[in-house]
Amino acid sequence: METSTINASLCAKMFLAGAKNLEANKEWINELNVFPVPDGDTGTNMTMTIMSAAREVAELSSPDMPALAKAISSGSLRGARGNSGVILSQLLRGFTKTIRDYSEIDTEVLAAAMQKAVETAYKAVMKPKEGTILTVAKGAADKAAQLLETDMGMADFLGEIIEHAEYVLSQTPEMLPVLKEAGVVDSGGQGLVQVLKGAYDAFLGKEIDYSIADSQEERPARRETVPARQQEADIKFGYCTEFIIMLEQELPEQKLADFKSFLESIGDSIVLVADEDIVKVHVHTNDPGKAISRALTYGQLSRMKIDNMREEHHEKLIKDAEKLAAKQKEEEKKAPRKPVGFISVSVGDGIGEIFRGLGADYLIEGGQTMNPSTDDMVKAIEKVNADNIFILPNNKNIILAANQAQYLVKDKKVFVIPTKTIPQGITAIISYNAERTPEENEETLKEEIKKVKTGQITYAVRDTHIDDKDIHEGDLMGIGDKGILTVGRDLSEVTRETIDQMTDEDTELISIYYGEDVSPEDAERFGGSIMEEYPDCDVEIYAGGQPIYYYVVSVE
Repeated sequence: METSTINASLCAKMFLAGAKNLEANKEWINELNVFPVPDGDTGTNMTMTIMSAAREVAELSSPDMPALAKAISSGSLRGARGNSGVILSQLLRGFTKTIRDYSEIDTEVLAAAMQKAVETAYKAVMKPKEGTILTVAKGAADKAAQLLETDMGMADFLGEIIEHAEYVLSQTPEMLPVLKEAGVVDSGGQGLVQVLKGAYDAFLGKEIDYSIADSQEERPARRETVPARQQEADIKFGYCTEFIIMLEQELPEQKLADFKSFLESIGDSIVLVADEDIVKVHVHTNDPGKAISRALTYGQLSRMKIDNMREEHHEKLIKDAEKLAAKQKEEEKKAPRKPVGFISVSVGDGIGEIFRGLGADYLIEGGQTMNPSTDDMVKAIEKVNADNIFILPNNKNIILAANQAQYLVKDKKVFVIPTKTIPQGITAIISYNAERTPEENEETLKEEIKKVKTGQITYAVRDTHIDDKDIHEGDLMGIGDKGILTVGRDLSEVTRETIDQMTDEDTELISIYYGEDVSPEDAERFGGSIMEEYPDCDVEIYAGGQPIYYYVVSVE
């Protein structure tokens, strides 16, 4: 008998199968990237995003639709990396907002959920582009709405939607000239199609491995720097208690503050992260039951975990955690809460030192090769002891994740300055004026970064044709703010040509940051030649230490 509806159990399997199919095809999707640069890549970012949700779904036992919806929405929201990952998380968030109200999904509910997914994702992107993952999602949703007029079973309904999504994907090169020039379809759209195909296979009952392994790529091993043993008497609160509250309704800020005060009365090392659907709770206490009982007044609990910290095999881990907590508390005692703090995404020791010297309170390691997740941003915001937080993403593929973190944080005001490059981030932090309000500074900083031109010199990882240039694997490329400026084989020549195309009669300052693969001697020698070539400009040379990019150049 043909299945006409999708219950929570089947929906969970379809989601896991979609995630696994995306993971299986991520390298192929990475190869579709238009720019041939060594970066985080679309397939990797989308996979890490959906796998964050898949792990939460895999831990649910006999889920109902509301619990499943929350696991998908929350997991993808916090794990979102890169623009494609954030858009995927918003599609899933919109989709689950509809299905959570139903015990089973029929074609009408499915069509409505797909429409809600598209609406939510489009709202998250300031300037949506057609010919992208958004276009593929919209095409699939429109097809679903159209098919409602027919008398069609669920299997055929899903099959027709996926067939149309593939057609829309095939048309993306006609919508974005850069795709047509490179001879590829949109990589984000292809990723979405792979998710849909995997989900369809599960619906049809195909044999699929639904197991979700822990991702070491996303969860790096802890580095232990403390003695291995600890006396049991040193542990004031014996149980590390963690759980997720699946809220029946969104908690007002006052109730959230009251809950935090209650936890402080029974323990320490408290972490509360909340959004409209869930609250993640972590507390060290001697009475986990009290924390659980209070939490149950707000909603159902999921992913409960209680560890006896006095057990021998936990001693090393707990010592490290307590030492870190004590250090943070000591720092908080020494320094009162500041009115303003800065978080900057940085890559390379030299670049990091520059940001610290300019007043950055917290650095998130990341950039082109590893886009930080929304959760990384949220954790960084929690660690900065300030009322107002300015985030400098310093990469166009990180801005949406920062915006998403801004939405999740309730107890601090967060300002995301849309810096697309390291030089823009440096200009932004230099331009901050403590005598102005945060809102006035936000406006000023957004204007100042527009005055910065950035060039980045790196190597090609694949053959392609883009910006009217034939590029071969191993070529050196000078990439400007709006595309590839020059291609060649000699590093000095490519960098010099890039600078030449960036400068004009109004240029006053040329800043050059050399990477980890350039020696100080070569950088100074090259900088000296630029000084001679541009005698009317100030030329500054800095050790950036960044990987991937031999030189990062800014022109102002």
